[in-house]
Amino acid sequence: MLSGKKILLGITAGIAAYKTASLVRLLVKSGAEVRVVMTPDAKAFVTPLTLSTLSEHPVLSSFTETEDDQGVWNNHVTLGLWADLFVLAPATANTLSKMAQGTSDNFLLATYLSLKCPVYFAPAMDLDMYAHPATQASFERLQHFGNVMIPAEYGELASGLVGQGRMAEPENIVSFIEKDLISKAPLYQQHYLITAGPTFEPIDPVRYIGNFSSGKMGYALANRAARLGAKVTLVSGPTKDLALHPNVKKIDVLTGADMLAAVAAEFDSCNVAILCAAVADFKPKEQAQQKIKNKEDSWSLTLTTTTDIAQALGQRKKKQYLVGFALETQDGLENAKMKLKKKNLDIIVLNSLEDQAVAFGADTNKVTIVEPNGDHIAYPAKQKTEVAADIIDFIIQKYHA
Repeated sequence: MLSGKKILLGITAGIAAYKTASLVRLLVKSGAEVRVVMTPDAKAFVTPLTLSTLSEHPVLSSFTETEDDQGVWNNHVTLGLWADLFVLAPATANTLSKMAQGTSDNFLLATYLSLKCPVYFAPAMDLDMYAHPATQASFERLQHFGNVMIPAEYGELASGLVGQGRMAEPENIVSFIEKDLISKAPLYQQHYLITAGPTFEPIDPVRYIGNFSSGKMGYALANRAARLGAKVTLVSGPTKDLALHPNVKKIDVLTGADMLAAVAAEFDSCNVAILCAAVADFKPKEQAQQKIKNKEDSWSLTLTTTTDIAQALGQRKKKQYLVGFALETQDGLENAKMKLKKKNLDIIVLNSLEDQAVAFGADTNKVTIVEPNGDHIAYPAKQKTEVAADIIDFIIQKYHA
């Protein structure tokens, strides 16, 4: 859930600040872009040089840079708008009190008041300070604002006492944020079943019937659904070097029969099935067990049709939302409407090779979403990642809303 996120890490003057080097490393390892702001006193506990090296960004702690006697303003408003998430760790009683009251007497606090993104804070203080009514009031007020508290842990404290007040360990902070984001994601607890890529139907051990599908559209759909919190099962024909979100379960298949078997095993448990794969329509009636020798000027191959996966699932669907794809070379809209009805789909996504923006292997696509009542939305040509967002957003509006 943190992959690609822009995370602003705020560090205040508590002994637990020494743990923030590990926290930065974990956030970066998760795929996030991390920038750090510190209160001036926090520099006594961890150096900006360490944090800037780990985050690969300058660390900010004041409104201006005074090097070479040239005042350069650090724009807290721009920084606040940049962030997708703000994580305050450690969060001292002093800073939390100021946040709760709207005080803005340093760069970190001014940035906090400019934020438009979710805020997480991880308290770190001695047990008596943690339990004090004033501190508890700060916790309550900040949570009333919509900020999310990462509870302090129980253990030995800097004072030598043992109790609640230790800042959550960096691994636990990252885990807490990921779980919280997933629980709030629009596709949380939804199971998406997606097919992608071509299928290959062997003629003999070295030849096959296939097509030019790259799988990029299906992979983009899987990644989009996973980023929005869905459990995603991707059944993929042969593809090359396509990146996948870590929360996507991938099942590799070769033939149409393999894909049908894999999809059938997952279909009953899914909420949404998106059949984006370019499944071969025909296969050899008989597969040669040995390589066919080139002895004649010509030879013939008898073909038979493969099972239509979309139609098979349309016949057995119950509450699933079933999405098909139609690639046409002529009369696209009319053919798509016929397939939609014949296969008992909820929507069909049409793309036509008559359009120059549509091509196997390309990074762009141009689609029209067609509904059973005949309504359709034609989208302009876009990157396939953006097309995936349009399709998933349409499903959310129609099925999950």
